[in-house]
Amino acid sequence: MAVPSTARLNTKLITALPVVERRKFTLSLLMPMTDHLAIAVIQTDLSGSRQENVAKVKELVRLSASKGARVILPSELFAGIYFCQQERDEYFAWAEPASPNTLVQEFQELADQLNVVLPISFFEKAGQCYYNSVAVIDSNGQVLGIYRKSHIPDGPGYEEKFYFRPGNTGFKVWQTKFGRLGIGICWDQWFPECARAMVLMGADILLYPTAIGSEPSDPNLDTSRLWRRAMVGHAVCNVVPVAAANRIGTERTQFFYGYSFICDHRGDIVAEFGSTQEGVLTAEFDLDLIARHRASFGFFRDRRPELYGILTAE
Repeated sequence: MAVPSTARLNTKLITALPVVERRKFTLSLLMPMTDHLAIAVIQTDLSGSRQENVAKVKELVRLSASKGARVILPSELFAGIYFCQQERDEYFAWAEPASPNTLVQEFQELADQLNVVLPISFFEKAGQCYYNSVAVIDSNGQVLGIYRKSHIPDGPGYEEKFYFRPGNTGFKVWQTKFGRLGIGICWDQWFPECARAMVLMGADILLYPTAIGSEPSDPNLDTSRLWRRAMVGHAVCNVVPVAAANRIGTERTQFFYGYSFICDHRGDIVAEFGSTQEGVLTAEFDLDLIARHRASFGFFRDRRPELYGILTAE
């Protein structure tokens, strides 16, 4: 019996389940879906011009939509090179207001055309302040709002504090046509407080656009494994799927290592790229099933917020 196209699930996700549960889950694929979310993440070289980078990402968004993805995640600041490698004031000219914003407008049209949700990373100018931001575009092309990166790194090759103020939006969860999305940006992904807050706010999945690679101050330091382990930990401890989109290639003297991935609510990686591959990763999740698993694990039942005051101490 053929499984309907709307009932496809990444086979790695199925085989990651215990045998008894796997049988039940596989049988459930023959029944109509109720609350499933198909996502994609984009990994590509972004060392070209703005026009070239935007055209490439648009092409990969279309490819993702053709594979059935309804939420599609490009990487951080994809319209240009990762300019934060150096402190150069001419790059402030790249910033635009949240509205009107030429980059966001281009992807609003695409989201509406393809019936997809697009979190779009951009360099935002708000008065005399500058932020590393994401505009969340729903499937009808409407901008649901803006998230400004909360945690701003500072170090060789990642001189972001020169360009960006810490975000003032607080953590955000977005009710889109296809699910409730929690979105952090790059350095946010190392902080368990960010992930936990978004799941407490009702996120069905956590998405992290990012730009991370080699460390100019220490050529022997490779954080690609640590980077993924941190986010897989968020997935396990919050019983929520997590996806990250990184860039690849060499920009100036810095190498961006890719390793974009999607993991399920158990922390099993169901789709991943290496350090040089360009393209899209896709996966589909049963949100109802995941919600039941989250409840049964008891992590949120057994929280003790009255003991966590130390987390807010400076």
